[in-house]
Amino acid sequence: MSVWDDLDLLLDSPSSLTVTSHARGTVKDKANFKMEEDVAVLRKAIEGLGTTEKTLIEVLTQRSNAQRQLIAKAYEKATGRALVADLEGDTHGDFEDLLVALVTTPVTYDCHEIIKAIKGAGTSESTLTEIFASRSNRQIKGISEAYLTETGRSLSHDLQSEVSGEYGKALLILAEGKRDESTNVDAAKAKADAKALYEAGEKKWGTDEGRFIDILCHRSIPQLRQTLVEYKNISKKTLQESVESEMSGNLEKLLVAVVKCVKNVPAYFAEWLFKSMKGAGTTESVLTRILVSRSEIDLLDIRAEYKKLFGYSLYSQLESEVSGSYGDTLKHLCGQDD
Repeated sequence: MSVWDDLDLLLDSPSSLTVTSHARGTVKDKANFKMEEDVAVLRKAIEGLGTTEKTLIEVLTQRSNAQRQLIAKAYEKATGRALVADLEGDTHGDFEDLLVALVTTPVTYDCHEIIKAIKGAGTSESTLTEIFASRSNRQIKGISEAYLTETGRSLSHDLQSEVSGEYGKALLILAEGKRDESTNVDAAKAKADAKALYEAGEKKWGTDEGRFIDILCHRSIPQLRQTLVEYKNISKKTLQESVESEMSGNLEKLLVAVVKCVKNVPAYFAEWLFKSMKGAGTTESVLTRILVSRSEIDLLDIRAEYKKLFGYSLYSQLESEVSGSYGDTLKHLCGQDD
């Protein structure tokens, strides 16, 4: 069970004060958690003359999401105001977005990111791809429930009107949250699937994209890992290389993301973080989403993969790319390598 699942259970029973964080996260439950003290400190930081940003950062990055939810409830009870509303009123820009993300439950945060991705002019397929390629069935079902609560509409209904073609078909399958979650690996089936993928792509003129979508979006992760091995045995290419050469556009990006997550989720996110900081300008929304959403799951592993892939630490890259209170908050979430 992931911390996100644990959090759902905790929020169903708020009398419990702690949740066991995933061992590979950088953010853990604070020991000797004193909710009332945290509320008093936050009130002073927000209500005093000028917001004390350093205090906000220290409190909100050094408590688990479950603990932040308890703080937010106690804050509202004490002040009659929502903590999110006060943070939005007292901070601005990327720093505001980051603090609001920290005090939002994980599934609601993902839901808000999806709403932002599909509303307004143009759809942000990259956000949809990142979220649906990397989340578990349980997370996706939680997101769907949150979406219905927030909008009064079903997520799949709104996605259908926003995405189309083979990309839309693949995304809608992932958005159902019905991937096989069996841990058993059927070696014969992996061989058969690898052969079917080879015949649907490299071996034929034109690509049977539907076959790729069906296998990559339905099979379990352990099953797909074995399929990747079998594919390399049949073909001179890896399955990722075949997808990259046989497909294009958003469908290629989505299926490549699925394959990368099958192989190594932390490496997938390390690469995303690198891309969000390289070149002209930094994509702060991607930095915020990944560092917040992975901080209690596998950010230690993402840091390790980042260093392995790019030769320097994620922390040092953040130091050179982001600044001010926003940068300080991200660095607190990331933490330094030992």
